[in-house]
Amino acid sequence: MSRTTEELQGVTSLGSQHTQYQQDYDPELLETFVNKHPDRDYFVKFNCPEFTSLCPKTGQPDYAAIYISYVPDQRMVESKSLKLYLFSFRNHGDFHEDCVNIIMDDLISLMAPKYIEVWGKFLPRGGISIDPYCNYGRKGTPWEKVAWQRLSQHDIYPEKIDNR
Repeated sequence: MSRTTEELQGVTSLGSQHTQYQQDYDPELLETFVNKHPDRDYFVKFNCPEFTSLCPKTGQPDYAAIYISYVPDQRMVESKSLKLYLFSFRNHGDFHEDCVNIIMDDLISLMAPKYIEVWGKFLPRGGISIDPYCNYGRKGTPWEKVAWQRLSQHDIYPEKIDNR
């Protein structure tokens, strides 16, 4: 099934040969397209292993893998626009916890998903790595309960960390 012009209305980054990489935080870079399966619940997951932001106190770079999983409703985030948006954090100074919450809030505002979670696995600085996790389930739906369950059980059995 190919996408119609109407379904892709507003998608401008995809296919562009002249991509501009914004180096200052800009949620306006995010674009959406129509979900062709809004009556079916399913997860979409993005793995973003090259996220960079700045420490708001020292200005030193922070590196992370960002994992975004969501259950779409009517709109879905376009992946190239997401890549450009995440790149826009490059010179943004915020704590790790703030970055993942900002990303989640921007994606909720953009596409109103049924459910979303964002997990940042930051590389250590000063001998400590920080892995903030946040999620959201639409109020009044079964996804609200899923959000609480996943949050309350999140990382109860953390992975073995031997590479950082």
